[in-house]
Amino acid sequence: MEFFKFKQDIPFMSYGKITTFISLITFILSVFFIYSRGLNLSVEFTGGTIMEVGYSQNVDLHKIRAQLKQLGLEQATVQNIETAKNVFIRLPNKKGFTSAQLSNQVFSIIQYDGPNPQLKKVEFVGPAVGQELVTNGLLAILFVCIGIMVYLAIRFEWRFAIAAIIANMHDVIIILGCFAFFQWEFSLVVLAAVLAVLGYSVNESVVVFDRIRENFRTIRTGSVAEIINNAITATMSRTIITHGCTEMMVLSMLFFGGQSLHGFAMALTIGILFGIYSSVLVSSPIVMWLGISRENLIKPEKRKEEAIV
Repeated sequence: MEFFKFKQDIPFMSYGKITTFISLITFILSVFFIYSRGLNLSVEFTGGTIMEVGYSQNVDLHKIRAQLKQLGLEQATVQNIETAKNVFIRLPNKKGFTSAQLSNQVFSIIQYDGPNPQLKKVEFVGPAVGQELVTNGLLAILFVCIGIMVYLAIRFEWRFAIAAIIANMHDVIIILGCFAFFQWEFSLVVLAAVLAVLGYSVNESVVVFDRIRENFRTIRTGSVAEIINNAITATMSRTIITHGCTEMMVLSMLFFGGQSLHGFAMALTIGILFGIYSSVLVSSPIVMWLGISRENLIKPEKRKEEAIV
């Protein structure tokens, strides 16, 4: 299916230095914000209190969040589980309060103005568990990156593997930089979105790389830049349709999914936009600068020696 037809190839590679410079500046700023501000880690990582409260009828989550803000718990997470009558509350640690004191204080204020709440469960997440989650999350990202590099090196060529992993890490760091700059809560759900962006971004890179390899086999004339421009232009219609539909779905989660899906949808929104950008305007110029050529992708045919009679 092709809704958009481009009559001439778009000269993407002529803007390669500019786009790569912009990416480098964005990457450096993201690293700076991550280092200076740090991530606003959620209860799963830092430790805190988890409460499950049941009501006799549907409850207004916005009202509970407003009540928690009165206690100075702006970073608390409130969401429904299973039904609209069950509420899941994650509370960060509060200086001067134990987990039991904090949960009792929270339950007292929501019990005062609520439809017969019942405290079903209270759990304390220690910092040791949070540190383990951080370690496992970083290991997951590392293993995903290694798997991507090995896959691309086997399927294409080592230059494609290096370009793709640089582009993918560019996307991840920018997502983390945005969360650090705006101090959005970084939870396990957001980490899952980051891993999803890695897979989504490499899928776009594979599509472009596959067309580049095909062009080297079919187009006998033209420079490397022209071959790459043709490959990107040929996949533009697919990119616009696929990512446009995906972005509409993610934006619907962002605007209408509520607080529980906000971090997940925000990470995907940023990741998809920069994933398109990096696959086209970061990884492709890097492949060209690494010196890709037709000889790297097409093995020369061996001539059979004629038998001497």
